[in-house]
Amino acid sequence: MSDEEKLIAAARQAREYAHAPFSEFHVGAAVRTKSGRTFGGCNVENASYGLTICAERVAIFKAISEGEREFEAIAVVTDADDLTPPCGACRQIIWEFCGDVPVILANLKGKVERENSSKLLPRPFDSSNL
Repeated sequence: MSDEEKLIAAARQAREYAHAPFSEFHVGAAVRTKSGRTFGGCNVENASYGLTICAERVAIFKAISEGEREFEAIAVVTDADDLTPPCGACRQIIWEFCGDVPVILANLKGKVERENSSKLLPRPFDSSNL
């Protein structure tokens, strides 16, 4: 199994833990660090909606909370026919914490696409703007 396939599998597994009682849209993500570790995350919805957190941010924040600071790639898995890219907030977090990494989009039917984060968030705001 390739590194990309392993990352997609980890995101798929994380999706199983999604807490999405309102949207019923389960999302899993997994981020691979330069040290070789993989961290999964799922979306966690809240009745107030605004406090909901996406799978991508959960995975990245888990890695950061474990001391990781350098990332190689992130995968996002849903059950949608059309592949689901990260929302704007997640694109910002991916850029700020991971840099220009491959973002791998996949669904449960085996469809896969790759796009670097710089294409998903052109002209990003980061520390260079401060």
